[in-house]
Amino acid sequence: MPERILIVAPSWVGDAILSEPLVALLREPLEPAIVDVLAPPWCAPVYARMRGVRETISSPIAHGELKLGERRALARVLRANAYTRAFVLPNSLKSALIPWLARIPRRIGYVGEARGLLLTDARFLDAHALPRLVDRFVALAAAPGEIPPISPIPVLVPDAANAAEAMRSLGLATRRPVAVFCPGAEYGPAKRWPTEHFVTLARRLIDSGYAVWLIGSVNDRGAADPIAQAVPDVRNACGRTDLGTAIDLLAQARVVVSNDSGLMHAAAAVGRPLVALFGSSSPQFTPPLSPLARVARIEIACSPCFQRQCPLGHFKCMRELSPNVVYDLARMTQ
Repeated sequence: MPERILIVAPSWVGDAILSEPLVALLREPLEPAIVDVLAPPWCAPVYARMRGVRETISSPIAHGELKLGERRALARVLRANAYTRAFVLPNSLKSALIPWLARIPRRIGYVGEARGLLLTDARFLDAHALPRLVDRFVALAAAPGEIPPISPIPVLVPDAANAAEAMRSLGLATRRPVAVFCPGAEYGPAKRWPTEHFVTLARRLIDSGYAVWLIGSVNDRGAADPIAQAVPDVRNACGRTDLGTAIDLLAQARVVVSNDSGLMHAAAAVGRPLVALFGSSSPQFTPPLSPLARVARIEIACSPCFQRQCPLGHFKCMRELSPNVVYDLARMTQ
């Protein structure tokens, strides 16, 4: 019987992108796709741009909700697909319920939240041996006791036609090289480089011959709008595209400057030169995985703190990350 695989996806866009190397190891390049993904609806555009994904099934259950009846109903639908394996990437008990209810014979994931009975292959995570999230996902493709494979870098395939249409509709077409800024970060303000630094960088890049676009979700407008107001030549597309179109537009950039966010991982995965800004988070755990990426951060005793807001109130990890340093890194990526 041919293999059919279900991946239960993470809830964060960046983590979803970091699951692509697992898909790459599971897919058969010369055969029809055998991997389906159960994902929250906001991650569906990510999986639509992965080679080897046959179908993305939208989960109707919000993060943190139990809704056992809805889970049973979805499991009955999935049972008809006769999956042979399921990879449960989130570590919650609830995320393992649907593959168990769907009676998928092999259910693989890490031990967490007392869900061992719901998994047939419950792995114990050695966080020191696997410090990066991408390696933790990839290690699940190995049999128990095997040496995990080396993680390939994540790859997303942008939709060039969709990007061209979006550029026309948003008035983004330009003959100048494009620098894209991603000034938002869903996790919280401690991940966001200050507005005044983005303003300084935008002016320097424009003076150097670049066009500057701002890309992000509607939730990123609070970070993007002040930049656009301070620098009228900047084109602000935040909140004016869906996630898939944002990914497609990133592929048009000569360079991307981004906070540690889902769009940072997207820029790396579409192969664009990238400067990734790190403050409260760690490039050791979720770095941008691309040879064209450069990490910008300063060494400070309290970083990384992994907090949504600076617990000490000074925000030095981002305030003292100079626009001049980021500008030099952006030019070095060319």
